[in-house]
Amino acid sequence: MKLATWNINSVRLRLDLVLDFLKTSDADILCLQETKTQDHAFPAAAFADAGWPHQAIRGEKSYNGVAILSRQPLAGSGHIDWAGRADCRHVWAQTESGIKIHNFYVPAGGDVPDPNENPKFAHKLQFIDEMTRYFAAHPPQAEILVGDLNIAPLAMDVWSSKQLLKIVSHTPVETDGLKRLMAEGGWHDAVRGHFGAEAKIYSWWSYRARDWAASDRGRRLDHIWVSHDLAGQVQKVDIHRSYRGAEKPSDHVPISLDLTG
Repeated sequence: MKLATWNINSVRLRLDLVLDFLKTSDADILCLQETKTQDHAFPAAAFADAGWPHQAIRGEKSYNGVAILSRQPLAGSGHIDWAGRADCRHVWAQTESGIKIHNFYVPAGGDVPDPNENPKFAHKLQFIDEMTRYFAAHPPQAEILVGDLNIAPLAMDVWSSKQLLKIVSHTPVETDGLKRLMAEGGWHDAVRGHFGAEAKIYSWWSYRARDWAASDRGRRLDHIWVSHDLAGQVQKVDIHRSYRGAEKPSDHVPISLDLTG
């Protein structure tokens, strides 16, 4: 099975880009975040016509939104409302082979890394805490967690850890929280595990950069985690950096994983 994840920053605006990725990557399953469209307006027919007719979608107008697209039938799907909000940040689906896939779009958290001053940051921390408690109580088995988690947890996940320690997405309270989610929740970081501890890995580059490729000030905000029973089945991981240079790109790029078994 080949699975990919991508914060597309509006699926309707970048439909052709997604269809190109599906064709060239030959993914079996694609998880999208920040689709920014209500379910009735989601381009389901276009994906079905392209060969991905099995879909679990959950969206709202202009904000958030997640989707799972699959070549093969899905055995079930659903979602959880986290942090007391029905804001379309999670959807799950189970393959016929029994693998359960969780697709998350964790809140970005605003600009001020203080939960007392910034309700958006407080929401983000609460979201991560609830995820930690949930997966600690329901240890994953034959499960995959993907998505834009909006946290770059390690020094090698950002262009400069020293300069970003007070910037939302790499502050200690966030990185410690994500590491705790991984450890207590029973997850293996498949992307970092594949590339190794010393590799600089990015999946996001700001639109504000005059030349994103030349400055290369990226962050790894997008993740693929697997339950420990699947860790040995990870064969290959790719970060599709070229899509950041596409016409009218998302500021995120797809990450794909090949799993055997």
